[in-house]
Amino acid sequence: MAKATTTRSDHTYVDAEGVTIHYYVWEAAKPKAVVQLAHGLGEHSLRYEQFAQDLTAAGYSVYADDHRGHGATGVTQHKGDMSQMGKLGPGGLRATIASVKQFTTIVRAAHPDLPLVLIGHSWGSLMAQDIINTNAADYDAAVLTGTAHRSFAHMNSGDLNAKHKHLGTTGAEWLSRDPEVPIAFVNDPLTFPAGAMQLFGVVDALRMLGRPAKNLGRDIPLLIMIGSDDSLGGEKSVAKLAAEYVTRSHLSDVEAIVHPGARHEVFNETNRDQVIADLVAWLDAHTAS
Repeated sequence: MAKATTTRSDHTYVDAEGVTIHYYVWEAAKPKAVVQLAHGLGEHSLRYEQFAQDLTAAGYSVYADDHRGHGATGVTQHKGDMSQMGKLGPGGLRATIASVKQFTTIVRAAHPDLPLVLIGHSWGSLMAQDIINTNAADYDAAVLTGTAHRSFAHMNSGDLNAKHKHLGTTGAEWLSRDPEVPIAFVNDPLTFPAGAMQLFGVVDALRMLGRPAKNLGRDIPLLIMIGSDDSLGGEKSVAKLAAEYVTRSHLSDVEAIVHPGARHEVFNETNRDQVIADLVAWLDAHTAS
């Protein structure tokens, strides 16, 4: 994809529990639709700068928040105490998901006449699954990347780098085949290795589990994109997830794309141009007026 030069703007809002949430906006010159991005655990939205540039070049404005305990939100929330990064604060996971829903209202208010697509990656995709279960009507389409069926049998809750640790020394080799990606991750002062159980506690970690719900509020098109070598879920996991969105949720347009050999962060993979092209083609087909 050709690189664009969209200028990012930085903003904040205050959630229902009084936590200041930082978010970022990349506005396309003539947007066809708007993407709301939900990032993963232990990272932050500015890791998606090139992703946002690619989408704005294709005609999609991008809005992305730093979730509670993460990125600039976490730094502000914990008053610069980096040892507390990842801690979600008052209300825990439920309040974090509520703040993502609140962010949706901000995005909608900014572009009331454009289609809105929720894209969730990794932890963000697990929260997105929860949000779609209750608030599908708030979106025109959804995309889940680096995701899994939210069950003990189909989602890895152990060491996600275990089968990749022989490939390097960063502990983040599971993220991408591109050797620069794990190096950049460990050198980023706002990223950290994290497990939901350790950060959130048992109760909130268990709240990450769930299935696609019956009787969704809207029959939205859904795209699932993973790498075949993603250690969070994998092909069988997302096949089950996609099937349940059809059989339980009765969504009529569900597509799963598995990129051979790719690992967890499909937008940071060696074949990222193809991944972005697939995403843009899907968005073009599903958000056209």
